[in-house]
Formats: sequence, C-alpha cells, structure tokens
Amino acid sequence: MITRRDFLKLAGMLPLSIAAPKLVSSLPPLQTGKQQNVIIIVFDALSAYNISLYGYERETTPNLARLADRAIVYHKHYAGGNFTTPGTASLLTGTLPWTHRAFSVNEEVDDAYVDKNVFSAFHNYHRLAYTHNPLVSTLLRHFGGDIDDHIRRNTLFLKHDFIIPTIFKKDEDVAFIGWLRAMRSKEDGYAYSLFLSRLVEQYDRQLEAKLKSLKQIYPRGVPKQSAGNYFLLETAIDWFNEKASSLPQPFLSYLHFFPPHDPYRTHHDFHGQYKNDGWNPVPKEKDVLLFGTKNYFRKHIIKERRHYDEFILYVDREFGKLFDNLERLRLLDNTWVILTSDHGEMFERGVLGHRTPLLYEPVIRIPLMIFEPGRKTRLDIHTSTSAVDLLPTLLHVTDQQPVNWTEGRVLPPFSNATRKPSRNIYVLEARNNSKYAPFTEATTVLVKGNYKLMYFFGYEELGSEGERIELYDLGKDPEELNDLSLIKRETTAELLNELKGKLAEVNEPYQ
Repeated sequence: MITRRDFLKLAGMLPLSIAAPKLVSSLPPLQTGKQQNVIIIVFDALSAYNISLYGYERETTPNLARLADRAIVYHKHYAGGNFTTPGTASLLTGTLPWTHRAFSVNEEVDDAYVDKNVFSAFHNYHRLAYTHNPLVSTLLRHFGGDIDDHIRRNTLFLKHDFIIPTIFKKDEDVAFIGWLRAMRSKEDGYAYSLFLSRLVEQYDRQLEAKLKSLKQIYPRGVPKQSAGNYFLLETAIDWFNEKASSLPQPFLSYLHFFPPHDPYRTHHDFHGQYKNDGWNPVPKEKDVLLFGTKNYFRKHIIKERRHYDEFILYVDREFGKLFDNLERLRLLDNTWVILTSDHGEMFERGVLGHRTPLLYEPVIRIPLMIFEPGRKTRLDIHTSTSAVDLLPTLLHVTDQQPVNWTEGRVLPPFSNATRKPSRNIYVLEARNNSKYAPFTEATTVLVKGNYKLMYFFGYEELGSEGERIELYDLGKDPEELNDLSLIKRETTAELLNELKGKLAEVNEPYQ
C-alpha cells in the first residue's frame, strides 16, 4: 500500500489530473495511533544537577515543574560523553562512544554508522533537523542522506558569513581561512578583495548596530555560538512554532539549541535573578587533572554558576512557550516530545565547563523528560538510564521496526521485558585518543545501582601509577565527597574488573 509520503512525492512529479484519480483512493488518512510524530529537543550543556525539578536549590525551571505533571521524568539519566561530539553521537546512533568512535572534538562517526542513526531508523517519516552547534552540524551533515529537511545552522543567526557554508559545504574550515584573508581588513585597512571587503564591513556595521539595540534586552551581551555567530533562542523557537503546523505527518524533528552553553548570556528578565541570594555550593577541592581548562578560582566559578543558572531560566521559559504552542496546535494529541541534553556542565573542583577528564555527576547526568501523547499524570523513574536508550524507545513507542545495532534498551515504563536492577551504565571521555586505536588515555565510568566507579588512566598528571580509581555511593553521597575505593575494596574490585573487561572487549578490534 502506498504511503502518504510516497503519494506526495509522486504527486509532485505528475499532473494532478493524472495522479489524483488513480492514487487518492489508496491514500491513507493522516497518521494516527502508533504512527505518531516525534520531536526531540536538546538544550546543549544542560546539567540535571542545576535543574530545580531534580532538587536543585535554586528554582531554575518553573516551566519544567509545571509541565512535569504530564510527563515521565527520568532522574538518573546519563550522557554517553562529556561534550557535544560523543554525547550527541550516542543520542543519535543509540551506541556508546567506543562503538560509534566519535569521541574526539568535531569527529564524525565510524563509516559503519553513517546509515545507522535515528533518522535512518525513521525512514518512513519526514525528518527535519536543526542545530546552532557546529559540532552537531558536522554529525548532521554526515547523516544528511537520511534527513529530508536539514536547516543550516546559520539561517537562524543574527549574522553569518553565508557564502562559506553555502558554496563550500564540505570544506568550511579551509574556506573560512581563505575568507578571512580575502574579506577581512587588516590593521592597515586593506584586504585582498578591495571591493567585496567593503561590503563585508558595511554588513558588520549593521550587525554592530543591531547588537547595540539589543544591549538592554541582553545585559551580558547577545547569545553567541562563536565569534560573529550571534543568535536569539526565541528566533529558533518561534521559527519551529510556525513551521510545526505545516510539517508532513508523521514527522521526526531533531532540534539542538545552543543555550545554556557558555557564554552564559541570559535575557534581561532573568539577569541578576540569583545575585546576593545567599546560596553557596558545597566546597570541593581542586583536582590535579585540570589540564585542558583554566585553573579557576572558586569566586569566579560561583559567579559563572550564577550566570549559568540564570541562563537556564531563559531556556526554561522558551521551552514552555514551544510546548504551549504545540498544545495550541493540538499536535500534542499525536506527538511524542522529548526534552534532554547532550552533556552537563561543571562548576566545581577548579573546573568551569565540560571538556574535562573529571566525569563527576554535574557533567554527565542530564535531564530526560518524555511527554507521551495523552498523558495527564506524572511518572518518576529513578533507575539509571542512558542516552543510548532513547533510539530503541522511540522506535518501540511509535511501533516502528526495531534496529539491531543499538546498545540501548527500551526505557521503563515502556519495556515489556523484565528489567535487570543492576544494569551497567557506561560513560567515556577519550578525546585525545586516536579514532581507530586502543584507548591509552581516558576516563571511564560505570554506574551500577547506587554505585559509581570512575577509572582514570594514561594521564601524565597521575604520575608513575598511571591510573586512579574512585568509588561513590550516589544514594548516600550525591555530591561525590567520599571516595569509598579504599573502604569497599571488594565492591571496587568487582566493578573495576567489569569495566576493564568492557575496555578489553572494545579495544580488541584495534589491537
């Protein structure tokens, strides 16, 4: 039987007078029941640790709290990695970084997974994708053959050098260098291209005027992804709110927004919300593994944490607007809405950000809320889950064919299988390792029940021993203050053997 999507494609190639009489009788109605839409919304660097819905002392997410009454809320959900590339690749492929091999900055997945992703799995859907983040854009371009509507990230910026991504889609890095040399004026006021560079200067002056006009709305500066790439989150939210009603159904939309990633530039409605609120986080000593990041003072970290929390308020409001609009359009009657992140953010132990070998909870525990069509009551899930679980779960709840490559499991409460209470959850940081080689410098995490084992190895800072092991009971010690590795030696040895066994397994093909 011809699908609605196939009909629309065929109808576009034939005169309506020819296509309609022969095909309209076999055209199925708009999809209902199990053929439901899916919207995956990712807010970059959003840590569950800083979300009031999960117990954070500052009320950072009033809209999430409001909407949680009709959601499934996962309290121990983990990213695949600690920054965008591995975290997003795990979410999109349903595999862990040591499988998809995208664990370095701006890396693509292994060629075997180019057609093994959430977009290819929903091949009967209209698939749309957008991101502000260039690292995610690299992955989306890699999966481009399975995306029907890939909105280029710069289209929703306030300003962008549009020629490079439009003409040099596969060589943006090299083209960008050439663009700077040809178009950007030097100290003497001249560039290689005397005419076009003047047009660029005029364009830049217009941008500066626009940014100046927005100064009162964004007191810390207009949000930006990188130098020159300024954006407003509400622009992207409003864009999708307008587009959602016209998308062919069923559709899968993947929306990966940059906030609350740094720089933490919130809207004036939330600027200074937590200034002098009297709250101070638990003090934690600086770690020896601080390479790859500045050695920040506690006072500066506390200030940046406040800015981050105020940025989350902005994210929370914009998500509430998007959700309310979907309800107004009645799309929630037939759409699964997923809210999650690719990784978290750290403001402790001398670390500010997320590109760190220190995989403590703030940087790897992320939010997951699933809004099921028709759900009117809240359900809290406190068992450990992983980002790789999202793909098999979405296939299951929308009655799609399962795939055989994912390392995830169907999430509770949707799985019919008996769930093992001691399931292993893995996280990996290995950005300095070669893509196709055994891991020689990495941090690996194994979460099992309430226990969390961290295994550091290969770092020069660890000295002659070359490794470090930490064990925490997250149920009793959620702040990870008390390392139990020398106290609970038997538990440590058991979990470490499991983790090393897994490392030996994933390293074996590259020995």
